[in-house]
Amino acid sequence: MIAMTYEGSSIDPAKPSIARVYDYLLGGRDNYAVDREIGDVFKRDLPGSVAIAFANRAALTRAVALIARTTGIRQFIDLGSGLPTADNVHQVAGRHAPGSRVVYVDIDPQVLVHGRALLENDDRTRVVAVDVRDPEAIRTHPDTVELIDFDRPVAVIFSAILHHVNDDEDPAGIVRYWRDQVPSGSHFFLSHFRSGNNPQTVEAEKVLQQTFGRGRWRTDEELAALLDGLEILDPGIVAAPLWQPDETDSVWGTGREHELTVWEHLIAAALARKP
Repeated sequence: MIAMTYEGSSIDPAKPSIARVYDYLLGGRDNYAVDREIGDVFKRDLPGSVAIAFANRAALTRAVALIARTTGIRQFIDLGSGLPTADNVHQVAGRHAPGSRVVYVDIDPQVLVHGRALLENDDRTRVVAVDVRDPEAIRTHPDTVELIDFDRPVAVIFSAILHHVNDDEDPAGIVRYWRDQVPSGSHFFLSHFRSGNNPQTVEAEKVLQQTFGRGRWRTDEELAALLDGLEILDPGIVAAPLWQPDETDSVWGTGREHELTVWEHLIAAALARKP
């Protein structure tokens, strides 16, 4: 998840960070009191909303595994990667396709510190400190150029990132840039807050906008528009728990699509391919 609260290079424990709030909701320890205060708003006032974070992370893990197992893609760009957790992209890709290369992109200083420490001795992974809203700077960054061969298919990951890009910041233009940079056969994973036209959506969006000035719930039609020019693969744009569940998932073979909570419906996932 992107951390767009900071534009500088120092960690400010007095300001909440989207990445650290997300870390707190997932049960991590890389957060401060100010982050836990925001996280507790979701836990206390929007009970059940924490399911969004877990559903999103699980869908990301499944998507990376699927891409690594079935497409032949061996290079990944994870935009707005957030704080390291269990089953990071390079770990999942490496399990299924040894030798995979990964560029993580984030601007939260704490993400950079932890990510670079974790990957210090990994010559197939880099952490690039560039704002996701500046795709050209990411594309031309020396670490990206060194690791990613743009003549070969790439997996571009927008996991819980574009909902933190406001409409006037042209999220569709960001996707379009990367679509135009990668060759046919490249894959795009998208997870995104999904509008439910209900009180939960309105309240959660209000909390994020008041705290960070960003956090946008979008409809399935708006999400499809973000993937314009790409082939959206089965099962399409669906609630994240229902996106390619495997035998370890609670929805596997249960017909639980009729039992998902309101919150589980409010995070969508999709995988698309460049024709």
